[in-house]
Amino acid sequence: MSSLSCRSIASIIRDGAILEKAILHAVRNCVRELDSRAWSRVPWNNIGTPPQGAAAMPTIQRRMPRILLAILILLVAAQYVQAQQQPEVDMYRPTVMPDRIVLTWAGDPATTQAVTWRTDTTVKDASAQIAVADPDPNFKGQDVAATTVTLDNKLWSANYHSVNFTGLKPDTTYAYRVGDGTHWSEWFQFRTASDKPNPFSFIYFGDVQNGIRSLWSRVIREAFRAAPDAKFMVFGGDLVTDGSSDTLWGEFFGGGSWIYGMVPTLPTPGNHEYRDNDKGSSNVTRHWRAQFTLPENGPSGLEEYAYYTDIQGVRMISIASNEKTDEQTAWLNQVLSNNPNKWTIAFFHHPIFSPAKGRDQAKLRAAWMPIFEKYKVDLVLNGHDHTYGRTGLEGGTVYLTSVSGQKMYELNKQPWMKRAAENTQLFQVISIDGDKLSVQTRTATGSLYDAFELTKQPGKANVLVDRIPADVPERVRSSN
Repeated sequence: MSSLSCRSIASIIRDGAILEKAILHAVRNCVRELDSRAWSRVPWNNIGTPPQGAAAMPTIQRRMPRILLAILILLVAAQYVQAQQQPEVDMYRPTVMPDRIVLTWAGDPATTQAVTWRTDTTVKDASAQIAVADPDPNFKGQDVAATTVTLDNKLWSANYHSVNFTGLKPDTTYAYRVGDGTHWSEWFQFRTASDKPNPFSFIYFGDVQNGIRSLWSRVIREAFRAAPDAKFMVFGGDLVTDGSSDTLWGEFFGGGSWIYGMVPTLPTPGNHEYRDNDKGSSNVTRHWRAQFTLPENGPSGLEEYAYYTDIQGVRMISIASNEKTDEQTAWLNQVLSNNPNKWTIAFFHHPIFSPAKGRDQAKLRAAWMPIFEKYKVDLVLNGHDHTYGRTGLEGGTVYLTSVSGQKMYELNKQPWMKRAAENTQLFQVISIDGDKLSVQTRTATGSLYDAFELTKQPGKANVLVDRIPADVPERVRSSN
């Protein structure tokens, strides 16, 4: 049995359950392959003379039992893998206790805070409690009713609950918890943004995607150690490798654990958050909007994918680079032409400058790079290429592509790269303080790998100063 379908049964076992269509497809391919070898054309003159013009008659040989054996092996292997994975799958099963608690923003970060969480479907009347944080443990929280949606997947159904706290005081620490009146999470704390352009930092993660529980979890934890006061975290798409897999989302939320409940998340969708639909096109999987409560100020049909939010003098813009380029180009012009903030940062999945070998996003570069140059966008953060590449000032903008997960591609070293890396898990700490924006790229072990500063000059282009550590060689193959 040499066919790929016969040898890769594990690749079609997902979420600890057999995907019916996938297993049947694999069996069909295996049978087709073996069947093509099991049947042969035998001349009619071996068994008699056929009528004039008749085709050779097929006859089966002794290899037919191998077809049945192939089917049996596939089914037994599938059941074995399923049994082996079941304990790991069960750890992500929803219960009455809240899990996957994540802070995001749907409104002004200075006066609002959104939170989303998951339970099983027995929890109907979910709510959150919030109070100004107090060292006295006897503080009382105010109840806020949650909005609930039910999401079905191949494993189970789950309820996703969301609350958008409003009327909050800027630059104030709050305590909150989520539950149903009986089953409560622990108390978390967050601090609202200032309504002034005070200094702050945030963390950026390129593609998470693979090895989430085993290898990426160390990256987010190291990032939190490097920037414990980060105002928020940005994800550049491909948070998981299959956006419809509930267990992979379980790994993602397990990797960051309580960090998500204290540091708000701003994600943008990557191609792995999309799945084909029955109309021959792709959509972001239903997990996305169920578990992330985000601004709905993007183009029609891209709510909570393409959006922007303003925080302490910085406009953060998420662009859904997988679809509707023309619509988002028009929207970008509007968002950037009416921008009162000193700094502007865009983040989306596909890179304008591709650092990986054999990749190039020429269409996006032609559509959006002139807009970034026209409106003096300061920094663009990308992913997708599973390598690291950072430009100098390209039309006044710095473009940075990074990867935080396990999956790696081969680097294509190019002249525009001020700094590059391959086979290296990374994260970025980005700090804004008045007229200065600084970026530190650190490895999964916390070591500084790349750094630069941008300085604003009234009426002039930004000044870029590289702060690349002189004693750290580039992590690239010699062939590059």
